[in-house]
Amino acid sequence: MRMYLGTTGTWAKISLLSIGFAITSCNTLKRVGEDELLLVKNTIYADSLKVTDEDIESLIVQKPNSRILGYPLRLNLYNIAKKNPDSSYQDWLYRKPKRKDRLDNFLSEKQVERLGESFLVKGLSVWLKRIGEAPVVIDTSNTRKSLERLSVYYGSKGYFNNNTTFEIDSVSRKQRAKINYKISLGEPYMVDSISHSIASSAIDSLYTLHSEESFVEQGKQFDLVDFNAERERLANIFRNSGVYDFQESSISYNIIRDTTKLGEDRKMDVELNIDNLKRRSDTTLTTSEYKIHRFDKINIYTDFLYSERDSEQRFTRYGDYTIFYHDKLRFKPKTLADAIFFEKDSIYRDLDRTRTYRQINNLNVFKYPTITFEEDSTRTKLTTNVYLAARPKYSLGMDFDVTHSNIQRVGLAFSPSLRARNLFKGAENLSLTGRLNVGSSSDPTILDSRFFNILEFGADINLDFPRIWFPFINTNKIIPSYTLPRTRISLGSSFQQNIGLDKQTFNSILSYNWTPSDFRRNTVELLNIQFVRNVNTDRFFNVYRNSYDRLDEVADDFEGDPTLTEFFETPDGSTDPQLIIPEGTTGFTQAILSNAVTSTDEQLQEVNSIEERRIRLTENNLIFASNYTFHKNNRNGLTDNNFFQFRWTLESAGNLLSGLANFIPFNKNDDGDLLVFSVPYSQYVKTDIDFVKYWDLSRSKVLAFHTFIGIAVPYGNSTNIPFVRSYFAGGSNDNRAWFPYSLGPGKTNAINDFNEANFKLAFNLEYRFPIVGDIKGALFADAGNIWNVFDDQEDPDAVFDGLDDLGDIALGTGFGLRYDFTYFLFRVDLGFKTYNPAEEPSKRWFRDYNFGNSVLQIGINYPF
Repeated sequence: MRMYLGTTGTWAKISLLSIGFAITSCNTLKRVGEDELLLVKNTIYADSLKVTDEDIESLIVQKPNSRILGYPLRLNLYNIAKKNPDSSYQDWLYRKPKRKDRLDNFLSEKQVERLGESFLVKGLSVWLKRIGEAPVVIDTSNTRKSLERLSVYYGSKGYFNNNTTFEIDSVSRKQRAKINYKISLGEPYMVDSISHSIASSAIDSLYTLHSEESFVEQGKQFDLVDFNAERERLANIFRNSGVYDFQESSISYNIIRDTTKLGEDRKMDVELNIDNLKRRSDTTLTTSEYKIHRFDKINIYTDFLYSERDSEQRFTRYGDYTIFYHDKLRFKPKTLADAIFFEKDSIYRDLDRTRTYRQINNLNVFKYPTITFEEDSTRTKLTTNVYLAARPKYSLGMDFDVTHSNIQRVGLAFSPSLRARNLFKGAENLSLTGRLNVGSSSDPTILDSRFFNILEFGADINLDFPRIWFPFINTNKIIPSYTLPRTRISLGSSFQQNIGLDKQTFNSILSYNWTPSDFRRNTVELLNIQFVRNVNTDRFFNVYRNSYDRLDEVADDFEGDPTLTEFFETPDGSTDPQLIIPEGTTGFTQAILSNAVTSTDEQLQEVNSIEERRIRLTENNLIFASNYTFHKNNRNGLTDNNFFQFRWTLESAGNLLSGLANFIPFNKNDDGDLLVFSVPYSQYVKTDIDFVKYWDLSRSKVLAFHTFIGIAVPYGNSTNIPFVRSYFAGGSNDNRAWFPYSLGPGKTNAINDFNEANFKLAFNLEYRFPIVGDIKGALFADAGNIWNVFDDQEDPDAVFDGLDDLGDIALGTGFGLRYDFTYFLFRVDLGFKTYNPAEEPSKRWFRDYNFGNSVLQIGINYPF
């Protein structure tokens, strides 16, 4: 698209160029005094070896101004701002004797005062200072603070006699310098003898039982990290071995070291002290021996409100539990008991307390669970009280969205929902969700003249409950309740009008998921049944215009054939006859494939390829599948930027129906495919591997890597993969230099409207860095493609048949901007086709590497 800029565009250009010139030509030393030095670099040397550990570098108080790809953008933004905009404005206002009087007469005196507070006069400078950075001028008092921090840090590593110095090293450019921090470590202190003094006999026995696992070992270099880790380890052992009230503050160390022995091996004696329990009241501090606690009474309050704690309640007993309720018990006792991991006469464990909280929340029928413990007079028995407050039985919801896409100019989406909790008293939750989307489309093939001329509606019903339901099998021993097991049964349908081929979709799912830990999750869809019916198959060539253009191009050679005249029409204002949809496209295709007219081998192959794709995309699909997905990660919270994520999925479809075919005589179509409800069922095996790795670099910079490998192999009753289960390439979360479905397969030049295949490779690398405030930037490289393999595709350019086809992997590079709204991230990426396998071999590199052929992608949150 070509754009012409008038006066407004010209001034916009001039403004942008002016700002760019101001930034690039700004004097970095503008705010640095003549007797000051701008800090440009910090370097730490430990025993003359350069230190590159980011944790150690973070101890430096003064750090150089941040840079974006080597350029101090924020510093120069700060320098652009006026140092004192109020004084500058007043100086300008009174520079000419009559200027203020003329402005007062023209604007009024109050408006002239407001002009001095306006964005252009003052606000711009304030904003630039806020998003910018003041120059970091070397301050030796901060340098000495940094030395103190470094000395303390290395002291925590056993180098108690370290010496620290610094030197300011002027660089070649004026008024700039770097600071070299130098630490002479000396010999480290080593742990020699280890002894312990433990006041409580129960704690002493537990410590002896687990002492061999200690982080503090004889002959090991002193490291404060080991001592802290050992405190946490011991506290965790005691709290999970019956000592429910153990205080980590009871653990201390006496360390005896001799700092006078220079030039000799330094050794230290370590004594572990574990004191008794300390309790403080308003006036006194008492101590008592730690003891092992066992559970005595376990009470569950199902209708707990703080105002009703002392009100009269009914109760029932179920195993080890006493269940209290008001009026009527609304929950099955077994459901409540399965969520509680405390058992009578068993020892207290922190792990059981955590699991109980997790499982109660997993029921999704209670809010704000509270667990308290009360000791008896012997301080060895615990009465446990579990207080539960039920959520409302029913809740209503409504979502409303306004959308825009390449299908519709404007769309309105309504989604009402009803949720019913604890439906059968076993924490079963039922949800009903409806969907209604109405939109306005300018597609000329839609005859409906109303403004809202496209429609999609549907509904879903979901039932989930907190256990693994499987007929005649007790799954509790295989998948225990602490793994948060859930079963979901789902039914849904959707209907389209004037959208594509007007698909009608019906689906049903029976799935299980369980989470053994915060870092692992398993999902099994025992049944995933999907039926897709295409209502208006005659609209295929209206929807898939590339296929129509290819067929019409072949038909151009047959326009003069009198036997085919009825298949063509000449649109108004044109002299080029075109195939009529659908009569002409169908008739011409049949004439070519039945040899009713003479055609070349190339023409026959092209028409046959188009017809095979038409049949595939217009036929109804029945997918009767099962799948398993395994997730694993090691991420510790949202702020952790040094982690990995791994997902593996295995899916198989059609095998159950294929097995039943041995006992039930299914009907067959003309191609010999078995039919269920007059539809050939799909049969294939599919597997995906998705891996993400993050590396946390210095100063909020992150390097992220993503790889995806997927393959789906048809067999038995299928020669290809259903469109809804195939792979595509391109888009905001894939190869960003191509639009969705526009890359591949292989080296083909996107000959179809929606290019898909059954084998995919994708590799993504992204460097993320902060720019200003919540605005972040990224540089990325995306590589990958899709191919056909083990299916009925015959085009050699689209088929993967050897390692040589890895040369068809496309490469896109580019840059992006992100704005962090805390709850979500808005992302804009600009991708450039760096290596395009669809071009001739000599023109694949950087052929379309320019802004005119770039692709703008918009997304929410990070692509991986």
